[in-house]
Amino acid sequence: MGAGGPLRAMVAAGRLTSMVLWGPAGTGKTTIARLAALGAGYDVTSLSAVTSGVRDVREALDGARRRLGELGRPTVLFIDEVHRFNRSQQDLLLPATEVGDVVLIGATTENPYFEVNAALLSRTTLWRLRRLTPSALRELALRGAALRAREVTSSALDVLVDGADGDARAVLTTLDTAIVLAGEEPVASEHVVRARDGRVYHQSRDTHYDQISAFIKSIRGSDPDAALYWLVTLLESGESARFIARRLVIAASEDVGLADPSALWTADAAARSVELVGLPEARLTLAHATLALALASKSNSVTRALGAVTAAVRQGGAEVPDHLRDAHYSGATTEGFGANYRYPHDDPRGWVDQTYLPDSLVGTTFFDASEHGAESATVRAWRVRTERAPSDPPVE
Repeated sequence: MGAGGPLRAMVAAGRLTSMVLWGPAGTGKTTIARLAALGAGYDVTSLSAVTSGVRDVREALDGARRRLGELGRPTVLFIDEVHRFNRSQQDLLLPATEVGDVVLIGATTENPYFEVNAALLSRTTLWRLRRLTPSALRELALRGAALRAREVTSSALDVLVDGADGDARAVLTTLDTAIVLAGEEPVASEHVVRARDGRVYHQSRDTHYDQISAFIKSIRGSDPDAALYWLVTLLESGESARFIARRLVIAASEDVGLADPSALWTADAAARSVELVGLPEARLTLAHATLALALASKSNSVTRALGAVTAAVRQGGAEVPDHLRDAHYSGATTEGFGANYRYPHDDPRGWVDQTYLPDSLVGTTFFDASEHGAESATVRAWRVRTERAPSDPPVE
């Protein structure tokens, strides 16, 4: 909806196309749909996939057709939680969106590629909404306070934003409750804490980041007791379970890496479980993943290799060697592209010795394997598979 954006341009032109708004709760899906429809001059009919059935959908479509035919007024059919519609309900929307009886705007918190019919998706554009940034949430809270003619202290704003986890609705709901609790006084941090039933940060901003640092360093240091202690400290302080889950996914690659590749699977599964289960039950999942990562063998070879390669790429000069260039177009053979390339699957070992790096980097080693955990065995097996045979000179 930003100035110059495609959605703003459609609204200004008074011509909307069917779309799906995908994003977490509190990111403005319903608000965007309503503003877009009204700004473009459309009537709006709203349904909830949770409570609406096939009959409701038919009635909404019939009403839209009447308004279009009798009054010339187009309709936006807004369906909240559209992923909750079954296949039959979604199929009802196909002909109506195809011929333009309605403009469908669906809102979903779930991945639409898994939950929405492919045929319906092909008739819509997909808009991905992200969690609001802290600065955006702070501005929202200030506007909400101004509309209510109430004063909110800076510390209360910090608590509101930190406890919202990118959810605009949570900010405004908590603010309204805090205003009631504050009475005639300015809204202070203690009012926000009471409004959230204590589920906000009890530590200062500096202490908050110190505890996260201690949590990650305890995992890196393979101390399961300390890692679990700092996990619970963060949770009891009101830290977002999603934030902790994201940190575990990062640690799985940054600090465990190839020493135990299953750590990333565990962390990813934990992150997905947090979304599915939520707190307080997700505490078990986070504890499970934390202990698994703390007990795992450690290697930062992925981190080091990524840093080394990034530095080399940024220095430039990454010209693709001729034998690795794409040879599937007219003229490539004339230029010698793809010539002398040797197909590894034609070799009984499944490997041939040839140059894959740019000429300026031949002989450079970026990946320096550790001897920890599964990485040691994996790299040893790789070295055995790729031993050079005397009859196989490298291709330069």
